[in-house]
Amino acid sequence: MTTGDSLSSAPAPDAGAEIKAVPVRRPGRILAAILIAVLAAAAISSIVQNPRFQWDTVGEFLFAPTVVSGALKTLELTAISMVVGIFLGIVLAIMRLSPNPLVAGASGFYIWLFRGTPVLVQILFWSFIAALYPDISVGIPFTDVEFFSVKANDIFLPFVAAVLALGLNEGAYMAEIVRAGFVSVDQGQEEAAKALGMRRMQTIRRIILPQAMRVIIPPTGNEVISMLKTTSLVAFVAFPDLLYAVTVIYSQNFKQIPLLIVASIWYLFFTTILSIGQYFIERHYGRGTAAAGPQPLVARVWQLVFTTRHSDLAEKKGKPTVTAPGEEPPERHGL
Repeated sequence: MTTGDSLSSAPAPDAGAEIKAVPVRRPGRILAAILIAVLAAAAISSIVQNPRFQWDTVGEFLFAPTVVSGALKTLELTAISMVVGIFLGIVLAIMRLSPNPLVAGASGFYIWLFRGTPVLVQILFWSFIAALYPDISVGIPFTDVEFFSVKANDIFLPFVAAVLALGLNEGAYMAEIVRAGFVSVDQGQEEAAKALGMRRMQTIRRIILPQAMRVIIPPTGNEVISMLKTTSLVAFVAFPDLLYAVTVIYSQNFKQIPLLIVASIWYLFFTTILSIGQYFIERHYGRGTAAAGPQPLVARVWQLVFTTRHSDLAEKKGKPTVTAPGEEPPERHGL
């Protein structure tokens, strides 16, 4: 009997037999999970039981009117600065990719200048701009014709100085993000648009920008979260944001640590909300593409809660469960 005959005479597997899957044992993962759980429990116990954290003071000032007002001003400053930065970044990115060397050079100089100096220095600079230009006038350049003039101190209030500093600085970073998104689009599509007679701005608005959003959105979400925390620097120019509000309070009661914990809780709350929004926006613009890298913790918690709830409802109704993208399908028996 040949080897081929022995293989052909072997009994075929039963199609209706249940497949018993044996999971792969990974003791390293179990040990790492136990170690992390023990360290986390020890850290939480130390923080909760340490009376020096003064958690009663944290609860007292967490929703104080001054703190809530500062938190809202922080959100307002973040939103306005990001709008300025995104708009300016798109303009600078288009200028950077311009075939005109003067236009591209001006954009490159702007990006070099604002990325090369600290944000705090720029905030202080705009706060003291009246020392350089006491009067802001509008007229015809190189002539004595002046339409109107206003005192710089009347314009560059702490809020305006903060928006200018944060928005102009963010524009330099957003310009590079948008430029990377434009470059990621195949150049052949731009050439095809030119062949169809489309102008440059039409090509950017209708063809390049929609496709570049997949590359632009993730770092832009990170920039929004970073901007939220960077706004704390405006406390140096006495703008009543969240950090300035808690600073004023602990300068009176000398409870620095509890008030800084209050500010940290608010910042963590806002960044968590922004992270959830970023996840859904990325999922919207990333439809039809494979997920790159592991999902963030917020996305995993969201899928764990809502997918499990959907699965339970489907089982009660006797319907097959629908798994979310990237999720393991339910265990099946048979073929």
